Amino acid sequence: MEAKVYFKLLRLHLLSGMEYKGWWLMLIQVGFVVVTDPLSTVLLFSRFGSIGEWSVERIILIYALAVSSFGLAESLCRGFDYFPWQMLRSGEFDRVLLRPCSLFMQVAASRFHLHRLMRPVTGVCAILWALARMDVPLSLWNASLLVSALAGGTIMYCGVFVLTSGVAFFTIKGLDWIYILTNASYQVTRCPEPYMPRMLKGMFLFLPPVLPVSFYPAAAICGWGYPVWAGWLSLPAGLAFMAVSLAVWQVGVRHYQSTGS
Repeated sequence: MEAKVYFKLLRLHLLSGMEYKGWWLMLIQVGFVVVTDPLSTVLLFSRFGSIGEWSVERIILIYALAVSSFGLAESLCRGFDYFPWQMLRSGEFDRVLLRPCSLFMQVAASRFHLHRLMRPVTGVCAILWALARMDVPLSLWNASLLVSALAGGTIMYCGVFVLTSGVAFFTIKGLDWIYILTNASYQVTRCPEPYMPRMLKGMFLFLPPVLPVSFYPAAAICGWGYPVWAGWLSLPAGLAFMAVSLAVWQVGVRHYQSTGS
């Protein structure tokens, strides 16, 4: 029942957005930004060559896994990204509490932008390109690893948005630091894991677990000498991070005080 309402709300947002005659221009704009974003990495490798055994195809594969997961989470849980500014500070959350539906579902489905799907679409295309360039077959085993990585990464990034909303109950403002866990986190994947500073590697191994949902699945698929079982940690890592985020969200909801407006 909750899932049916969720997708119905997303459909309404989709149809309302397509009422604007120039909606397709936003798709082109976002697609251009997403495609050109890793261009600097490609140009760097084309000029200086591979860094040891790390080629541009390897970097693009890891980056594409992370950016695809982020794009899916951005599309499915967009409402939590807007929650601190559009619901909490405006008092809209008071009305949400009165409705006989799941709070999580209502907030998650309160926003949906079609152009955000350009990020996962181009990301999946980049994954297939990188695998083809490295002559890695898309077998059932590899496809299962890819699906597991994308599912775990999507859940993990949804957890980041939920965590932000939970913290917002106490801070209201000052949430710019969250971009370290979103946009900055998938940009970090351009650096090969062996060359990452120890502090940076430790951070993105747990908070949030970006490496388990991008680097280790890619290593398991391509056979880079890392344990294969580490590639299957993406889904458990994503679920674990989401569980922590939901706990913070629940604490925030219990301590919420109405705006009184």
